[in-house]
Amino acid sequence: MPRAQPLALLQGSLDVRVLKALLTGPQHGYGITVWIRACTDGELEIEDGALYQALHRLEHKGWVQAAWGVSDNNRRARYYKLTRAGRKRLAAETRKWEATVRVISRVLKPRRAT
Repeated sequence: MPRAQPLALLQGSLDVRVLKALLTGPQHGYGITVWIRACTDGELEIEDGALYQALHRLEHKGWVQAAWGVSDNNRRARYYKLTRAGRKRLAAETRKWEATVRVISRVLKPRRAT
């Protein structure tokens, strides 16, 4: 059976996916991409440009901190970690996404009128 094409980014979901990936611990950009790909069985992909724009945006907002480190293959890499404010933001965004999913599900599968 042919593999499905990766899903397009849902508008507004990149930041929350990056924050969630960092909940597991500090990671460099490639590690974030691999984590998201693994969690979604390859159905969600992130373009490098979009990922690094998101990381810079999240850093500017104080939701992640960045520091230089050495990757597993002995290369210099920028590692990102979630801040306390980032954890709070992730919790708030998760609640919003869960509410959105519930509402959209009601539209897609309406209850029968009695």
